[in-house]
Parts: sequence; C-alpha cells; structure tokens
Amino acid sequence: MRHGLTALSPLMVFIGLYLVTSIVAGDFYKVPITVAFMAASVYAVIVSGGRPLRHRIDTFSKGASTPQMMLMIWIFVLAGAFANSAKAMGAIDATVDLTLALLPPQMLMAGLFLAACFISLSIGTSVGTIVALTPIAAGVADQTGASVPMLTAVVVGGSFFGDNLSFISDTTIAATQTQGCKLSDKFRVNFLIVMPAALAILVVYVIMGMEMESAPAISDIRLLKVLPYLVVLVCAVFGMNVMAVLTLGLVLTGIIGIADGSYDLYDWFGAMGDGILGMGELIIITMMAGGLLEIIRQQGGIDFIISRLTRRVSSKRGAELSIAALVSMVNVCTANNTVAILTVGGIAKHIGDKFGLDNRKCASLLDTFSCFAQGLIPYGAQMLMAAGLAELNPIAILPYLYYPFALGAVALLAIVLRYPRRYS
Repeated sequence: MRHGLTALSPLMVFIGLYLVTSIVAGDFYKVPITVAFMAASVYAVIVSGGRPLRHRIDTFSKGASTPQMMLMIWIFVLAGAFANSAKAMGAIDATVDLTLALLPPQMLMAGLFLAACFISLSIGTSVGTIVALTPIAAGVADQTGASVPMLTAVVVGGSFFGDNLSFISDTTIAATQTQGCKLSDKFRVNFLIVMPAALAILVVYVIMGMEMESAPAISDIRLLKVLPYLVVLVCAVFGMNVMAVLTLGLVLTGIIGIADGSYDLYDWFGAMGDGILGMGELIIITMMAGGLLEIIRQQGGIDFIISRLTRRVSSKRGAELSIAALVSMVNVCTANNTVAILTVGGIAKHIGDKFGLDNRKCASLLDTFSCFAQGLIPYGAQMLMAAGLAELNPIAILPYLYYPFALGAVALLAIVLRYPRRYS
C-alpha cells in the first residue's frame, strides 16, 4: 500500500502544486505548468530510491524521449511552423472569412463540431484534427466576439468523436486487438454508446449558437490563401501521415505567400522560426510529463492502481465498471489513451473472460473511457496542442469540453443500465 502510494505521489505533487494552488489563487496563470512539472519531476527522481541517482535520471530521460514522445514533438514543431507561417501570409484570416461567408452565425458552433467529428472520423487522429481546425476556430472567435476557449473546446471535443470511433484510430486498433474482436463489431457497439452524447451536444451547440453575433460583412474572399488549409484537410481525410500533411501545408504557405508578396523568403523563414519557438513550452511539458510518468510506471504506480481496483469485483456490472476505472486512471497517469489501452488491455480481457462479458463491449468501454479521460486532462497532447495553437492556458479550455463530459456520462450510463442489451 505504502509503496504504491509513494509511486503515485509525484502525480499528486503535480496536481497539488498546479491545480490546488491555482484554485486558491483564483488564477490559473499564477503557477506556470512548466514549474509544476519541474517540481514534480525533481520530486519523482528523489523518491524513486534504491538505485544510483544517475540510473534514476536515465529512467526519467528514457520516458521523456520514447519514440512516441519524439514523434509528438516533431508534430508540434511542424504544427508551430505551419500555423505561424499560414497566419503571417493571411491564410487563417482568409479561411475565417470563407467560413463566415458560408455559414450563418447561428450555425458556426455546430458547424465546427460537425467538421471536427467528420475529419477525426476520417483520419483517425484527434491531434491532426486539432492542428487543422484550432486556428480557424480561434479566428472565428476573434471575428464574431465569441469565446476563444469555447470554440477551441468545440474542436477538441469533436476530435475525440473520431478518435473513439474511426476504424484507423490507434485506440480502436489497440482495443480490438487486446479484446480479440473485429473492428466492425466494436464500431457497432461503440456507435450505439456514443451517438446519444454526440447528438445531445450538437443540439446544445445549435442552441448556444443562436446567441452568436453576426460578423462584419465580408467583401473579399481570398481563395488562394485558403488553399494551404484545404490541402491539409483533404490530405488528412485521405489518410496521409500527419507529418507529411503539415510539411506539404508548410511548403504551400511559402510558395503562395512569396508569390503574392505577403512576405519574402527570409520573412517566411522568420515566421516558421517564431512558430517553432512558440511551441517551446509545449515541447518542454511533453518531455517532462513523459519522464515523470515513466518513473511512476517503473515504480509500480500503475500496477498498484490495477490491483486495488480489481480486488473486489463480483458482478458483470462491477467488472465493466472496473475496466472503465482502470483505463481512465491509467490514462491519467500516462497521458496517452493508446498506451493506457495497451497497458490494461490484458487485464480487461482477463476480467471479461472471468465474468462472461461481451468482448465487443469491453473493447468499446476501453476506447470510450480512455478518450473521455484523455479529453479532460490538461497535460494531454490534444489539450496542449489546442492551447498552444489558440494561445491559451489548457485549463481555460477545460470548462467548455462538453463532449468529453457527455461521452463519459453516457458510457457510465451504458454500464449501469446494461446498454446495449444485446451486448450486455
């Protein structure tokens, strides 16, 4: 018991230093999230005793530089360069103008949510969807006077719809492989669980959109400047690798921007450099979070959570609840929904076999609750990316994440009410 709590204590230090002190101060900008992670990381290295200091530091560094972490960092670098060079050549303003011209103000919020749902379902990644749509959402908010955190949250929420359901999502593949079921079967069950949440939130956004003010009349639609975003969206929908998509978009911003005189070659380089530097804090947070969570994992923190949650399971409903709690808590510790599914997938399969659970529903619960947890942690890649692109604190987005909240609530009701009956 004591060893398990000690292993999890770095996470408690981070939460206490960042969340609690910010609430007490009434200002989430009082304590920089980088400082909270630094303090928790130093503490984690100190308390993970029994080994030489150099070995503990190496463990932290290993977690901070895994292939997944480095891939995420490269995506952040390219996203920063693309977003800022697109902004400098007027692509964001032109895209916002086109969006405002095509959609009435009452449908902007619902339209953004539907776009995020469709793109994420097509490409199977929430991060790619957020990269494509967040700058547009922030621009629409500036033009209409709407809340930037609100419209950013609309995109983040919609991005998890496809992350959860898409056939090519890594979470779907991990969930079905660990539970031994077909992608199509898992999709059917998952669709029945999440659609009520998606439809309810869409209605909420339609109603909320009624209060949005009309934007100023747009007289000049610059379609050529919209081209980088259209290419990024289309290539992403057709399944191109997100790094290739961002590189292509980056090259297009340079060609169009230089050709129409928005900037010269050196200004383009400068815009890219500023965009990369703007992602600096995000990259530092990503690396420190990876190192911190690797120490927690190696010290047995995740194993402790698993053992404590499964020791009193005695019914099908209890078994499903334990699977939901397991993947959610491990996701909070790893800040990666795919890793969380892979970590507890074998345990979930064992629980499901023991209590006669339908493996299709087990796979759906693993995926849905991992997306629910990932969508609400302020240090997850999706929230950090959205906050970086919209120039916000991740905590500012959190209160407006209606879809992840609804997703978790509906999935919990599916367990309690034994829904869908056929798979329960």
